Amino acid sequence: MRFQKFVQGFFSFLIILLFVVLVNSCQSDQTKQEKTKSTDTPEQVQESTAEGTIQFDFEDMQPGDLPNTWHTAVTGKGDPGKWEIITDKNESGSTKVLAQTSMENFGYHFDVAVAKETNFKNLTLSVEFKAIKGEEDQGGGPVWRYRDADNYYIARANPLENNYRIYKVVDGNRKQLKSYSLPVISGQWHSIKIEHIGTHIKCYYDGQLYLEVDDDTFMEAGNVGVWTKADSYCLFDNLVVNVK
Repeated sequence: MRFQKFVQGFFSFLIILLFVVLVNSCQSDQTKQEKTKSTDTPEQVQESTAEGTIQFDFEDMQPGDLPNTWHTAVTGKGDPGKWEIITDKNESGSTKVLAQTSMENFGYHFDVAVAKETNFKNLTLSVEFKAIKGEEDQGGGPVWRYRDADNYYIARANPLENNYRIYKVVDGNRKQLKSYSLPVISGQWHSIKIEHIGTHIKCYYDGQLYLEVDDDTFMEAGNVGVWTKADSYCLFDNLVVNVK
């Protein structure tokens, strides 16, 4: 009898122990799933960047090709341009900048470089821009609400035309929204700032508002980046995004 009770008690103990192990294992798996969901899902990543300021000044990047956190593309015809980090020397010293240095493309050709981790809708976007050279074109500026190489907004200044314009690119077709004639000097740094809330867009050049327009073509969030046209050799620095 004692032996039988001992056996029964031993098996009862094993059953209880197995139950405890299974419960702890399930709780551990659930905890891991919750941690993975809270840190890795796109929803959480988007929420973590929904407000605040992001700045790209390129000083931490090594000269040469762009890092894999950036994506380059072409709208229109021709081979991809060459986006790279270079050192810009000036009277106050030198600084690292983002440059589009290829001058082999002409006509309906637009080179784009966007930051992959950006995905914003309402924002204030600013960038410093310097046109270096280009026979056909020297235009450059920021892009925003970028979906892909054929769909985005762009504001650009052009020293060869002495104007400042805002466009939308829809299915690969560039459509002008507004234009303003003003002096744009190549070889000098200029600032371009965009404020886009809902459908209302304001475009500043060197601190002054010149273009204002309403457009509802792209109402979703998208990437931000920079753009050049044709054979434009342009530099960009201090890309700053304030998310609303």
